[in-house]
Amino acid sequence: MEYLKLDISEHVAYVKMQRGKANTLNLEMVCELKEILVRLQQNETIGGMVLYGQEGFFSAGLDLVTLYDYDEHQIRTFWESFLDLLKTFVSFPKPTIAAISGHSPAGGCVLTLCCDYRIMAKGDFIIGMNEVPVGIIVPHNIFVLYSFWLGKAKAYRFLLAGELLDPERALHEGLVDELAPMNQLHHLADKQMKKYLNFNWTTWQRSKQYMRKDLIATFHQDVDEIINDVLQQWWNPSTRAILKTIITNLQEQHQ
Repeated sequence: MEYLKLDISEHVAYVKMQRGKANTLNLEMVCELKEILVRLQQNETIGGMVLYGQEGFFSAGLDLVTLYDYDEHQIRTFWESFLDLLKTFVSFPKPTIAAISGHSPAGGCVLTLCCDYRIMAKGDFIIGMNEVPVGIIVPHNIFVLYSFWLGKAKAYRFLLAGELLDPERALHEGLVDELAPMNQLHHLADKQMKKYLNFNWTTWQRSKQYMRKDLIATFHQDVDEIINDVLQQWWNPSTRAILKTIITNLQEQHQ
């Protein structure tokens, strides 16, 4: 694994995202995460997974710098792979906890929404879905995922406004379940995971699958129409201009 680190201890898989400073998602990282999920699901000795990033960033979402230069085939492959990852993640039967170690906008937020429990570090961080202001169409299945936790009305308002929330507001709105000082983040994630693993594993996992039945079904629907719509807008000159401005600002920040 180039961008993910896997450690296993006491039936728990700890998956650390470690791609640069911000853990932005490119095709290779998306494929690696799916591969790990498949391996963990097949391993009967693994009870659950904790997903985390580096201090300051859980994941800043899609790697717009890299994706901007993808050709038509590459960008279609990326979106097919990204939505396939989400289908696998949403359908993953074992307990998953996001230890949100910093900023988690857009695609980073989507990864946390796939998890069963979210603990976010206190601090000057943001989490939420800002795809619309960036010029990226939000697929229906991702709206359903956001709605699963926030309810349709709130998810609708937040998505169309591109709302990014600080940790305290995220807790108040139900986007995260718990806040923690950075140095307590992993301890509290372990504590929550132990609560889950103390239950009968089959009972817990089957119950999760039943409660997620409609959500899982949404991600198993054909995505060709969704991807065609997303990519049509992706190549729109106005979206390309917004993306170019964002990329220029990012590059200037790192000079």
